[in-house]
Amino acid sequence: MTNDKSVQEDQTKADERRARGEFVRGVSGFRHAIGDPDFPAEPGRYHLFVALNCPWCHRVTLARSILGLEDSITLDIAFPNRTGEDDPEGPNLWEFSPGRIATLTDALLPECTSETGTGQGYRLAKEIYRAEGSEEQSVPILYDKTTKRIVNNESAEIVRMLDAHAQDLGGGTPDGAPPRLYPEDPALRREIDDLNDLIYTAINNGAYKAGFSSDQKVYQTAFDAYFKALETLDDRLSDGRPFLTGESFTEADLRLFPTLYRHDPVYYVRMKLNGARILDYPHLWRWLCRVHALKGIAGAGSLVHCRQGYFGRSWNGVVPSGPLKPMPYPEAYDHPELGSA
Repeated sequence: MTNDKSVQEDQTKADERRARGEFVRGVSGFRHAIGDPDFPAEPGRYHLFVALNCPWCHRVTLARSILGLEDSITLDIAFPNRTGEDDPEGPNLWEFSPGRIATLTDALLPECTSETGTGQGYRLAKEIYRAEGSEEQSVPILYDKTTKRIVNNESAEIVRMLDAHAQDLGGGTPDGAPPRLYPEDPALRREIDDLNDLIYTAINNGAYKAGFSSDQKVYQTAFDAYFKALETLDDRLSDGRPFLTGESFTEADLRLFPTLYRHDPVYYVRMKLNGARILDYPHLWRWLCRVHALKGIAGAGSLVHCRQGYFGRSWNGVVPSGPLKPMPYPEAYDHPELGSA
């Protein structure tokens, strides 16, 4: 199990920190890898369980799309709101329930599926874990349909293994081999690793530190670090480079995108990150629009699921209708010119 701070949070005195009001993300328990003897890289063998509102799942669906693995790695999508207090299994559980109505749209969400990966038709992600004697309940889950086992449930590691084995898993693009998100060049890897540390600590997990911690000082520290990191990345992009490390989209871009995609329409309000919009950072805004326009990116996520999932299970369950200015999202992501000059 890795101790990489860009993968998981330091667990030192985690219970004490939670008791003081700090949000401390737990550690994923399944850490096998594609390429291990039990889990060879084969097309059609693996399955993903995700929720489109979850930013950690979003990393994985992005990698699946960018690497051309949609046809070789199957996918089930949970409803964005978890179970309620009246559920016989209890509240706050991810549920595969395509028949649920979203309060935001007053309609079914067409992306949601039943559970098809295990062959058991489970209703809850928790049941997939329970079959292996685990009490975990998180998504994403990378599942081996041949051995009927969970391979891994740590998003950063799933992204890395999909990238490393994309070709053997059946990935590719119309132009040929799949791209590399974590190229072999050692200097570039060090650059990506440094960016990952900043992005995970201050932005990906930092958004949750701000939004879900109940201690004002913890919130303020996370808020300050989040916006300082946005300024740092906006400045990095000010030299005209299209992506964070230069000309090519890499894992660092992939890991930044889910949080920034959610910031203006969701996190600005829900995570109390109202210091600025991404629209207010001209270089980051153009980067966000550029990434959103890449093939496969827009279809790998859903702001309807994000808004329903974040707001539909908080406060009084009412989902805000905006933002509407300068235009609704995600349509705004098609307009890089909207960013501040």
